[in-house]
Amino acid sequence: MNTFIRFFYEFISIFFDGFISIFKGIFGGIIQMFNIPEYAKLISSYKGNFNTFEKILVALSVILLVIIVIVIILLLVMLIRKLIRRYDKDINKDSLLSEIADLNKEVARLMKERDEIMAMKVSQLGVNPEEESEDTEAGDEEEQEEGDLSIRFPKLASIDAELGDSKPKNYDNSYTLPELIDNFRCYSASQLKLYYDFEILRPFFAGLACGKLIILQGISGTGKTSLAYAWGKFVEQDSCVSSVEPSWKDKSDFLGYFNEFTKKFNETRALGEIYEAGFDDDVHTIILDEMNLARVEYYFADLLSILEMPSRDEWLVDIVSSSWPNDPKRLVKGKLRLPGNLWYIGTINNDDSTFMVTDKVYDRAMPLDINTKVAPFKCREQESIKLNASYLENLFEEAIEKYPLSDKGLESVTEIDDYVIEHFRIAFGNRIMKQLNTFAPVYVACGGKEIEAIDYFIAKKILRKFDQLSVALIRDEIDPFINWLNKKFGKGVMKECIAYLTNLKKSI
Repeated sequence: MNTFIRFFYEFISIFFDGFISIFKGIFGGIIQMFNIPEYAKLISSYKGNFNTFEKILVALSVILLVIIVIVIILLLVMLIRKLIRRYDKDINKDSLLSEIADLNKEVARLMKERDEIMAMKVSQLGVNPEEESEDTEAGDEEEQEEGDLSIRFPKLASIDAELGDSKPKNYDNSYTLPELIDNFRCYSASQLKLYYDFEILRPFFAGLACGKLIILQGISGTGKTSLAYAWGKFVEQDSCVSSVEPSWKDKSDFLGYFNEFTKKFNETRALGEIYEAGFDDDVHTIILDEMNLARVEYYFADLLSILEMPSRDEWLVDIVSSSWPNDPKRLVKGKLRLPGNLWYIGTINNDDSTFMVTDKVYDRAMPLDINTKVAPFKCREQESIKLNASYLENLFEEAIEKYPLSDKGLESVTEIDDYVIEHFRIAFGNRIMKQLNTFAPVYVACGGKEIEAIDYFIAKKILRKFDQLSVALIRDEIDPFINWLNKKFGKGVMKECIAYLTNLKKSI
């Protein structure tokens, strides 16, 4: 054992001696550079041998050396200041984001304090929040506004009172998908002065067919939110705008929460829209404005999982842990069934204040890019329409039956899949293939071509996964992939895929 200890000491000493030598060399070099006595000794030894001209050159040499030293010191100071400024900038950015989060928490705290004050006010009036208010005077308008304190969902209760006995209306729709797209396009242009071309609307309608969550992404100011807004106006069911805040952490921020002090449920607009949609067969929309200001997989996680259930009878979301006698009629054992006639449209801006949307979200949604503004155009006058959601979904089903993905299309997708697996180590599963088998037929039924649908879908659903790879590692594979696409499908046919790969190459 003693032999090994001696060996290990000598063995490890070689490394640390070298490590120490590095610092000795650096500091020794610095000391040597500023060894003033050595410079003076050298000048003194040559002093008697210099003539007048050489003495002038010696003085110039001393001045030159001093200038070099000053320049080196200035450069080091500038470098240090630059690093400090960059560090301060990062700290300031983090501080601002932290302040925003703190302000949002403060707003939430103040709202809770307001609820507590209201509870105290109720208590001072001699009313127990947990019991039904008694001795209410029929002519007292103020007490009528406060209502029955045992009703913890006042907004949903008012929806029950207004729509409880109503039945879904059948509008006897007879539109085709191309007619719907054309009507929507002309309505937006003639009534709202919002302009969209078919290259945006076809994937939008095909995205509605793929699932209940659509993500509109792209640069700011290109009309992402206005597209969802216009869609709600067109079907005469205004879209409910739910503005996402950076402090959102779970579904209670999106749907609301039960306040233990007031014994009331703080109902959000989104919850009201979800509840109201269950009474009819109209097309309803909730806009998740700037949905990635918070982490989508936190506040929308439950709905992402629920909307994946094959049976809509299983689309049940927990609102409260237990039921009360006066709870809304559609709230059964504290659970609310998500209606099938409601779509969620999220908008995304990618900048320093937002979070990256994860694969879990993208795989369950249909992302659409809107990066260009369409120039105004003239179009016929078109009024809004009443549209049954069941009729719209029947149109989607008919399109899937009439325009199924062809054998050639499936072969093309398989070849792209094989190429991407071999060169980029990325594959896509059954969920994405199921979406493609819906997206492509509906896109074709809307007046597009199958290869265009495949191109768009592959670019938005598959190639976007490249964003999570190291660009430096795949840099040499981009040009060969573009060449392969042009050779396989024809030059420029896969324009969406090529455009994505070209932009990815520019980011290197």
